Amino acid sequence: MNRWIRKTFVVLITILTFGIVTPSQAFYTDVNVNKTQKRNAFEATSSKNQQTQQLQTEEAKLDKVDLVAQMIKEAEEQSYRKFGNRILPVIKDEFQEMILPNIEVAIKNITTQYPEEALSSLTISETPSGGDGEKIFNIIDNDTGKDIIRFHVRKDRPPQAGFWFNFHYHTHHDNFQTHHDLGSIYWDKNTPPKWMN
Repeated sequence: MNRWIRKTFVVLITILTFGIVTPSQAFYTDVNVNKTQKRNAFEATSSKNQQTQQLQTEEAKLDKVDLVAQMIKEAEEQSYRKFGNRILPVIKDEFQEMILPNIEVAIKNITTQYPEEALSSLTISETPSGGDGEKIFNIIDNDTGKDIIRFHVRKDRPPQAGFWFNFHYHTHHDNFQTHHDLGSIYWDKNTPPKWMN
C-alpha cells in the first residue's frame, strides 16, 4: 500500500507542476558530459588504433626495405667473391656503375611478388662457382628449398672483340630458361683468369 501512495503522490505533483518546474540544468550537463566523454574516449581509441596500424605498416615497409637492402649487400659481396683477387680490381668500378643497379632492380622485382611475411624465407646462396662456372648467387625460398632466381656471369668472346663478362639472370617462372640480360663488361684481348682466383 505504501508503494501506491508514493506513485499517486508523484503523479499528482507532476500534474500540478506541469510546465512550472523545469528539470535541472545539471541533469542536462551530466548527460552531455557523459556523451562527450564517451565520444572522446571512442575517438582516442580509434585514433590509437589508426596510429598503431600506421606504425605497423611503416615497420613492415622498413622491414621489407631492410631485407631488400641486406640482399643487395649480400649480392655485392658474393659477386666480389666470384671475381676473385685478379678480376675484381679490373672490373669493380664498372660492375658498381652498370651491373649492380640492374641486380638491385631484379631483386626488388622478385621481392614484390612475395607477401611481406614470406620475404624472411628468401635467402642468398653462399657459394659462387669457381673455375669457369657461371653461378654468382641464387635467391632461394627456404620454405620450399627451391631457387627463385639465379644470377650468372658468362665469359663471352665475340669474333675479333676480345673477352667480355656477360651478366644475366634466370627465374623460376619459366624453369630458368629465359636469359635476362643485366649488361656486359669488357675484359681484354687476353683470356681472363678463372673465377675466384
